[in-house]
Amino acid sequence: MTARVKVLYFASLRDVAGIASETFDTAAPDLRVLYIELRARHGFALPVEKLRVAVDGAFARWEDKPRAGSEIAFIPPVSGG
Repeated sequence: MTARVKVLYFASLRDVAGIASETFDTAAPDLRVLYIELRARHGFALPVEKLRVAVDGAFARWEDKPRAGSEIAFIPPVSGG
């Protein structure tokens, strides 16, 4: 079964993807596999271990299943000054 989700990209992920968000259909069993699918699609260099993931505005676990209609954000480490 597939789920249509809205994916948000921040910082370096947004730069690499060339977009801030996209709607994506996935059959991924969890958020980790969803990121791996998107990593292959866009060529992201960052591994899962370097990111945080949020679903509908709250931090989530990589083992959580993508739910249709959710907004999923992949958040890389950022530096500022």
